[in-house]
Amino acid sequence: FPYTTLFRSYAQSKLVRVIKGSVLDVAVDIRKGSPTFGQHVTVELSADNKKQLFVPKGFAHGFIVLCEEAVLTYKVDDYYSLEYERGIAFDDKKLGIDWKIKMPELQLSLKDTKQPLFENAEHFNYEMNLYD
Repeated sequence: FPYTTLFRSYAQSKLVRVIKGSVLDVAVDIRKGSPTFGQHVTVELSADNKKQLFVPKGFAHGFIVLCEEAVLTYKVDDYYSLEYERGIAFDDKKLGIDWKIKMPELQLSLKDTKQPLFENAEHFNYEMNLYD
């Protein structure tokens, strides 16, 4: 679940869609104090169903490819900053995300294997206005 955090000027909203293949797309509320803090939404995005997912600032975002190959497109409202990117362990049991795939079948990047549990990750403050 990579996300750009804490430094409001580097947070991003994203509009995500798939133009080839299909993915399970997940957004997690990481705004501490929010009524939905720690809850998630999952949506299957595919070239066939043409669904899109809007991921607002203050949410972590991750996906898993459900087919041999997928192409995603993003529209974002700010520039990406590697320096401020953070993440959450995708398999944190407290989040309870059903990734629709068996764990032995996953092919993870090195970065994805080293993310902290949700409770140890950096969070946004719900009271912070992320859209000034």
